[in-house]
Amino acid sequence: MPNSVLDRVSPYILLVLAASFWGGNFNIARAFNAQLPPLGLSFWRWTLALLVILPFIWKPMVAQWSSFKQHRGLVLLLALLGVTGFNSLVYLGLQTTTATNGVLMQSINPIFIIILSGLLLGEQASLRQWLGVMISLGGVIVILVRGDLETLKTLAFQRGDLIILIAVADWALYTVLLRKLPPTLKGLPILGYTVCIGWLALVPLYAYEHLMVQRYMPFNMTSIISVTYVAVFASVLAYLFWNHGAAKIGASRTGQFAHIVPVAGILIATLVLGEQLHSYHLLGIVLVASGIILANLPLKTSSAVQQS
Repeated sequence: MPNSVLDRVSPYILLVLAASFWGGNFNIARAFNAQLPPLGLSFWRWTLALLVILPFIWKPMVAQWSSFKQHRGLVLLLALLGVTGFNSLVYLGLQTTTATNGVLMQSINPIFIIILSGLLLGEQASLRQWLGVMISLGGVIVILVRGDLETLKTLAFQRGDLIILIAVADWALYTVLLRKLPPTLKGLPILGYTVCIGWLALVPLYAYEHLMVQRYMPFNMTSIISVTYVAVFASVLAYLFWNHGAAKIGASRTGQFAHIVPVAGILIATLVLGEQLHSYHLLGIVLVASGIILANLPLKTSSAVQQS
């Protein structure tokens, strides 16, 4: 999907779609963590994703080879953070922690992004942006505790929470560093280079899990459907949409959309798995949406400057 096509779509819509696809990814990782080995799922996810995008990325990658060589250090870091690291860490973390804890950890991602944007890019968030982040975070917490704050007292943190916290920092750094990419690499070139490099880095990790840990990827309908979804929607489309949206509106404002991930996960569970939607779900969704809108309002007048 070339940049000319993505430019016709609002970056906010692209970011909502990307976060929604990741909400489904989280449901799969949560539901089948006992059946699907974490590094195996990550490896086969990106193997299929690479096969899907290869016909589209080859020519843009060749055309921007000189630009890649000039910025190869940045591209290598983005590949290791965004492709090799983040999802592998999330899948590993979910082996030893609850889905609730996992989502709660990921919900602080926008705070990490704002802090790193200030340190690395000099982008200072406004008071209204911080307020928006806190409101959205409040909405996520309302959903997680099912409208009862007393539930927070019963949360028990495990080793997996630390792994997911590292994944959160990983993704925040990835999102911030996207702003450093030159225009020539954005879109299909950076998607191609990061997926190729990130996939290569996954090969030894997958081999270690397969040979040393002796956890094997099953070949059944569950694994086929899971890998197909996370490869096409949560990898190819989500990364393309997220990268483009981040380039358009900036890292700090992009980070707010991470709060959509748990909301999307709940809505998907309701629509697909038949789980019941409660009033606290609706309250949480309203708070998340309100926080995102509030955080993005003050910068609309200067968006043209930030996009240039």
